[in-house]
Amino acid sequence: MTDADLAAHLAETAGKLLRDVRGSGIFSPQALGKAGDQTANQFLVHALREARPDDGLLSEEMKCDGTRLGMKRVWIVDPVDGTREYGEARADWAVHVALAIDGVASIGAVALPDAGLVLRSDRPAPIPPAPAQLRMVVSRTRPAPEAIAIAAKLGAELVPMGSAGAKAMAVVLGQADIYLHSGGQYEWDSAAPVAVAAAYGLHCSRIDGSPLVYNNADVYMPDLLIARPEHAELVLKLLHT
Repeated sequence: MTDADLAAHLAETAGKLLRDVRGSGIFSPQALGKAGDQTANQFLVHALREARPDDGLLSEEMKCDGTRLGMKRVWIVDPVDGTREYGEARADWAVHVALAIDGVASIGAVALPDAGLVLRSDRPAPIPPAPAQLRMVVSRTRPAPEAIAIAAKLGAELVPMGSAGAKAMAVVLGQADIYLHSGGQYEWDSAAPVAVAAAYGLHCSRIDGSPLVYNNADVYMPDLLIARPEHAELVLKLLHT
């Protein structure tokens, strides 16, 4: 498989496993998230080590020993992005599989299992035309104050949603126009969504306009902006005025 085929295959398969775990009816909503995380993580980690043994690996559910830091190619995965939404049997959760090359999220796949979709960086499609009403996706539980303030300045409709992957893919799918997050994330939250969004021609950066750099010793990423190119410059300007 090519790297892109592998990313998409693993994201899709992990999504199917997660739906099977949820469909077993054994777990409480609280236990389901943990069971799903562990099941998908074991699959993704073992599959990547088998398929790409010479690459580095960073997963939310795996302790990092630091060996990835000296590697050019590093896979960054989030077995269940939106554990709460998955456990609550909502649709706005995702599986992320990305490959960072020299710190750039170069290849990625985001599976939206309950929608039956896998969006890939190697198969971009035209983004649907934007409607008249500007839309901004925000966290359904803790929307960032900066996002709320920018939405008010733009007259944008707020669209609450769960996982970072689901929010980013809403912009890719033309269901939203801007995803602005300033509440802190980790590399696995955005690597695959950024790889896909950038391939689709969307603007992807930190909220100060600087590039998103992956495979760092500290995997915390404070903020993120994914937006249609025609809105990005104005959003960045408003953030600093």
